[in-house]
Amino acid sequence: MIVIYIMNKVIGYGVSIVGIVVMALGFDLLGFNVAFLEGVASNYIAGAGIVLIVIGVVLAMKGSGGGKIKRAAEEIPIYEGVGKKRKIVGYRKD
Repeated sequence: MIVIYIMNKVIGYGVSIVGIVVMALGFDLLGFNVAFLEGVASNYIAGAGIVLIVIGVVLAMKGSGGGKIKRAAEEIPIYEGVGKKRKIVGYRKD
């Protein structure tokens, strides 16, 4: 369970980093050109990078139920005896 939670976070971070690189290519911040992206407008490339960043952040935050805490069933005491001589002999979950 924990391993899946951590893997989802790692995948989310990886997608976000790829999105940052794609966005930087779209805004021409890296200074080199990629051959298969020559015919695509830079606005579309930067937009795709932003979408990848958002998807990565959602994946990293979502996880696999790691943030949810389930409440345990309330324990009810089981008594033995009457009046002041009662003793708790155990608990049952309701």
